[in-house]
Formats: sequence, C-alpha cells, structure tokens
Amino acid sequence: MEIIIGSIPPLPSQSQKMVQKGHTFVEAHLLHVRAPRKGVAGPSGRERRTKQGSDPRKGRVLTIMVPDGTQLPADIDSGRYDVSIRLIRR
Repeated sequence: MEIIIGSIPPLPSQSQKMVQKGHTFVEAHLLHVRAPRKGVAGPSGRERRTKQGSDPRKGRVLTIMVPDGTQLPADIDSGRYDVSIRLIRR
C-alpha cells in the first residue's frame, strides 16, 4: 500500500503532464478494515461522543501501520494534510 500525504494537484490537460511536488510516498501495512461507526448510546440513552459527526454509510475505516514513522511529517496530527491511498495486491 502506498500512502500519499499532501494536497491533490489539479488535473492536467490530456496533452501535458504535471510533475508532482510536495508529495511524500510512505509505505504502510493494512492492519484492519471495519464498517463505519454507528450511534453509540451510553447508559442514559444519550450519545456518548461529544463531537457531532457521522461516518459515511458506504465508507470503510482502515487501520494502517507505517513501519518508519520518520517518513511522516512532524505535524501530521494537525489535520492539515490530505491523504490518498493506492492499494497494491501482494
């Protein structure tokens, strides 16, 4: 699996190709795939999570492991990155 961290460049026209800048290719291992979250009610019957949000119905949650964490940006947890994945069958 390849993980691409960075913004997605605009699509080039058919006749010319763009050189990708600012992309980091990181190898990762897929550990687990699960269905999206559903509402989780606590003992009182109310939602336990304080942040309002829901996962897409047709979405899947992927758990990945990056063997060499030094390849990731230091501020990866800031949420300022778009992540694209390319799945390659072994």
